[in-house]
Amino acid sequence: QVQQVESGGGSVQAGGSLRLSCAVSGSTSSRYCMGWARQAPGKEREGVAAIDSDGYADSVKGRFTIYKDRAKNTLYLQMNSLKPEDTAMYYCAADPFLCGYQHIQRAAYWGQGTQVTVS
Repeated sequence: QVQQVESGGGSVQAGGSLRLSCAVSGSTSSRYCMGWARQAPGKEREGVAAIDSDGYADSVKGRFTIYKDRAKNTLYLQMNSLKPEDTAMYYCAADPFLCGYQHIQRAAYWGQGTQVTVS
């Protein structure tokens, strides 16, 4: 089983940047597809980016970058040119089978989330 702990959220002005971190643990964590999803109030959870497929949702393409530090077993989401519509709770997700940003919102394993607010 895999466990994730997110950090790095906060409040920023439009146009600003944040970097989210997801510390991953678990003996088999390398076998999981991983990515980031977000959920805004009153909206469904949506996949944002996935490390395995190097894919991004259209709404963040060109602004967000997902990458992993394998030595630290940490997944990151660098978010630039933030917009108010990026305001949401961001979650690090992992699944043994579901890969790609289109599917990561249905992943089996989730962190507790980190709030991003853009004003």
